[in-house]
Amino acid sequence: MTGPVARIDLDAMRHNLSRVRELAPGSPVVVAIKANAYGHGLIESAQALVDADAYGVARVEEGLQLRREGVSKKIMVLEGFASHAELMLCQGRDFELVIHDISQITQLEDYLTSERTHHASQDDAAFVVWIKIDTGMHRIGIPAGESRAAIEKLRQLPNVKLVGILTHMASADDRKSDYTQLQLQQFESCIDPELEVSIANSACLLNWPQSVMGWVRPGIMLYGASPFSDSTAADEGLQAVMTLRTHLIAVHELKKGDAVGYGGAWRCPEDMRIGVAAIGYGDGYPRHAPNGTPVLVDGKHAALAGRVSMDMITIDLRNVAQARVGSSVVLWGEGLPVEEVAAAAGTISYELFCRLTARVKFRYEGKELLNHL
Repeated sequence: MTGPVARIDLDAMRHNLSRVRELAPGSPVVVAIKANAYGHGLIESAQALVDADAYGVARVEEGLQLRREGVSKKIMVLEGFASHAELMLCQGRDFELVIHDISQITQLEDYLTSERTHHASQDDAAFVVWIKIDTGMHRIGIPAGESRAAIEKLRQLPNVKLVGILTHMASADDRKSDYTQLQLQQFESCIDPELEVSIANSACLLNWPQSVMGWVRPGIMLYGASPFSDSTAADEGLQAVMTLRTHLIAVHELKKGDAVGYGGAWRCPEDMRIGVAAIGYGDGYPRHAPNGTPVLVDGKHAALAGRVSMDMITIDLRNVAQARVGSSVVLWGEGLPVEEVAAAAGTISYELFCRLTARVKFRYEGKELLNHL
């Protein structure tokens, strides 16, 4: 097979969950497996992280997919619901729905009084909800000043159980910013002693211990990447989970001045060898990755030379004298931190993981490849 393969190390994923437990002893853990588990495979990651206390997804459909696969564990839907139709799908699924807008409270009230639930039993019509409070992210969330009224409104709705409040940190990945502390202060003013709380994401867990209270919601750290621009997974006590590999399908001897790739955007500075590897933007490798973006060829450092094509990249082989057709090429993972590739490409590890396409073959490795959830 000459095309790209993503090896997913489930033991490493479990190690990263244990790192979360070290950082938040006694805290229940919602593992973020939204967006196909950050590109690592929803069901396989759920299996690997079965020791978590709950799964966190962004959308109702992701929760439904888990339920269709037999998942019985608690599922938190972080964007909640968008319509009566989605509320109907959620009913009886034992989801914990996040309310982030006043309009959702109105929809929920309307739904509960509609003909759909008029004859339903109390158990059938029950919804478990959280309120997301906007403490400064200004993306989704009920403004902190309106949170008390929203809490009281939800408490008055029949067949609705409000269990907690949560928020999201806008700048926790910036160790030097004081904005996280300001958000925490804003959130503390909204805390209700009868409700659970959830604040900490990966960056908070690793750098803001004062945010670790109640439920924690790790994401990127589970998949073996640092949320910070100044560290790698290994620096944070994490293990890389995904290693993306392909092979050289051609090696060429070129002359000084020869142009490489579309537009001749890179020219050989001397007589040299250029390798062609079977991966491109059609597989999800970033087209905007510039010349010099690091790769490993047979375990040695090399770099992109020329524009990324749909199916191929071209590589400067001057540092890899033994490279030949069939040589292994690592795009990120084992031996090459994804953070380094992301920095070179002007993006973040989250995007690199999530953008891989269906052309990439996934291979899951590690102990206890579980069939139960």
